[in-house]
Amino acid sequence: MNNRNRTATGFLIILLGTLGLLSFSSPSRLWDIFAKTTFQEKFNKKLGVYFYYPQFSAELLALQGKSVELQGFHIPIASSPSKTLILSKYPMAECFFCGAAGPETIAVVYLKNPPNRRFKLDQIIKVRGILQLNSEDVEEMTFIIQNADILP
Repeated sequence: MNNRNRTATGFLIILLGTLGLLSFSSPSRLWDIFAKTTFQEKFNKKLGVYFYYPQFSAELLALQGKSVELQGFHIPIASSPSKTLILSKYPMAECFFCGAAGPETIAVVYLKNPPNRRFKLDQIIKVRGILQLNSEDVEEMTFIIQNADILP
């Protein structure tokens, strides 16, 4: 292989790698990355009971504090528009709260501003915000999208 072909091949590998990183935080890909989270049972001294605590993959830890996009089904938690949303990978009947899915299939979203409309049950919503991972606070979700905007 001559130098020109090596250069072209090297460029192609770098380009494909870059495109892979760009899709790293795509709305549907993020659920796949969440799914790699494992949970370990530990005793919570403060509450006096056992809880499952997440163990995050290196791939997910690399996204901590970064801007990500997530698309999911709206699970209502309030009767009026709120700056807090719950998104699920699955519709309500299959979500973590009601079905057989695990905690890796839901995320809480804290919006910058309250939405200008009400969302319906299982309405698909896409957001962009900063990913925060929670491994200690049992009163908060495992996956948190902070300072988020709703995308069209």
